[in-house]
Amino acid sequence: MSNNSVRVQEDQKAKTNKRYMFLLVINYLFLFAGSLSSSLLSKFYFNHHGSSRWVSTWVQSAGFPLLIFPIYLPFYVLKCTDRRPFSHFTPRILILSILIGLMLGLNNLLFSWGNSYLPVSTSSLLLSSQLVFNLILSVIIVKQKITFQNLNCVVLLTLSSVLLALGSTHDKPQGLTRAKYFVGFFSTIGAGLLFALYLPVMEKIYKWIYCYEMVMEMQLVMEIAATALATAGMASDGGFSEMKRESQVKFDKGPEIYWVTVFANVVTWQLCFMGTAGMVFLTSSLTGGICMTALLAMNVLGGVLVYGDEFGGVKVVSTVLCGWGFCSYVYGMYLKMREEKEKENKNHGMEMAQNVVSANNV
Repeated sequence: MSNNSVRVQEDQKAKTNKRYMFLLVINYLFLFAGSLSSSLLSKFYFNHHGSSRWVSTWVQSAGFPLLIFPIYLPFYVLKCTDRRPFSHFTPRILILSILIGLMLGLNNLLFSWGNSYLPVSTSSLLLSSQLVFNLILSVIIVKQKITFQNLNCVVLLTLSSVLLALGSTHDKPQGLTRAKYFVGFFSTIGAGLLFALYLPVMEKIYKWIYCYEMVMEMQLVMEIAATALATAGMASDGGFSEMKRESQVKFDKGPEIYWVTVFANVVTWQLCFMGTAGMVFLTSSLTGGICMTALLAMNVLGGVLVYGDEFGGVKVVSTVLCGWGFCSYVYGMYLKMREEKEKENKNHGMEMAQNVVSANNV
């Protein structure tokens, strides 16, 4: 890697850098807007007799053309970087991106199965179980240190999901059989497990990546691979002609609302994945996973407010535990940052003192 590459990496990942904070805020906003909106829109699709889980899977990655903007604008329009798009994009990174993209496509399918059968509030809280897998895999793959704060957070969020599972057997949409309910239940757990693997694997790969634009380039390749998998599944299920028939015959809000729903889903899902990739690159896989879990409470409230999902005692306790766990982690991060700042100031003071002594000796 060249010296310029190293310089770019240090600049973009340095917490004191203005672009770092800008990217961090923008990516969290993308994650917030994408996570909440995509969850509600997916449920809207199924609530109004959209029935193709392959369509729901396809929209999660089909927005990859939107990634062209963050990839090409900085060099060709904004002129804020000297790096050409896809320079230093090695065959190894290409192959890894394709393989991870296929895994992401499978994760999208499992999520679609789960979301088609479960209320938004239930599926959102179940997905919080991915955090325990995320912590374990982060320890194994990226040598994440276990602290009281992150362990406490994971335990509380896992307990939240267990309580939900024990108390949600009555929380089924009308006409849903017990068998299909458990298919949705375990599909959602499977999606959480795959996503928990995806996060630390990406953090490991991002150690080779030296700029945010390259993260978006990898994301583009991954989304293309996931879209190819979903398109193949759609072809086996009738293809895009089935989408046209579904919009005209099955969807009870009419073709116009159907295509608006599909397009909005494409955009919001892409925002969600862009935000996730950016958070992992700028922070860590565990922090990215915890930020996503914190948004699940918003998804729960969204499901209750928009669709009238039941919000009984078990979900109240689960949501409180979710918020408690997240707050404990944020507090731990605050203490860690304060300690690092004090250590940095101390080192800076010692360095200044040494410089004064050296000057006096001269």
